[in-house]
Amino acid sequence: MHTKTGLKEDLATLGIDPKGTLLVHSSMKQIGDVAGGADTVLDALSEYMVEGLLVLPTHTWSYVGREKPVFDREHSPSCVGILTELFRQRPGVHRSLHPTHSVAALGRGAETFVRGDELCDTPCHRSSVWGRLFDRHAQIILVGVDLNRMTYFHGVEEWVDVPGRLTDGHQTLYTVLPSGQRKPVPSRRHCGSPSDHFHKVDHIMRAAGVMHIGQFGSAETRVCQARPMATLLMDMLRKDPELFSDSSVLKPDLERWALGREETK
Repeated sequence: MHTKTGLKEDLATLGIDPKGTLLVHSSMKQIGDVAGGADTVLDALSEYMVEGLLVLPTHTWSYVGREKPVFDREHSPSCVGILTELFRQRPGVHRSLHPTHSVAALGRGAETFVRGDELCDTPCHRSSVWGRLFDRHAQIILVGVDLNRMTYFHGVEEWVDVPGRLTDGHQTLYTVLPSGQRKPVPSRRHCGSPSDHFHKVDHIMRAAGVMHIGQFGSAETRVCQARPMATLLMDMLRKDPELFSDSSVLKPDLERWALGREETK
């Protein structure tokens, strides 16, 4: 049975900076039995990051769309796990206003961090919270899930303008502002399923030293350094924009280049 104290010790062992910025993708099931359940996990994360900034995705892309175009920050549930849904409802947590790819944040500068996402016309715009993770040298942990759950990689593909990753046209979605007003948010949407293939670079990221693996509770956990990871991936995508288009193995010349890249040593 895992405890709050043990989970906080796990975060320290993983090398998480308690004064930095931490984004958490998670599977509560993979963490295992925890005394107090999901709330204890959130307590451990929140207490460990009390001097930093804790961020969890609270996405709604699975149901906010043409048939149901309205996102309400207070009432629209997260579609990416129990921890995210409970976290967004906690006192002091600030949720961004992006209609499909919102996040919730707690701690130092949380309100400023989430501000303005509703002004972005793509899910992971460079000016959104996803770009701010890069700017803040954030850490991202994947607790019990692999790189296929890495929303940040969608952002990296956007930033280098990989062809075919976004719809050409905009779909009008709406965000309910704190005033109750519905703000139109013309939105381009993600295309295809590149995230099914994000795991292809797992060994590259580990070899480059921008990701390592440890444990959080019973869950295998990937710890990623947002800025150098994105820099490496952007370089790879510029060489091969179709990197995540299918499940084929990495091109040998791209793999050799990535593994031999001087900046990764």
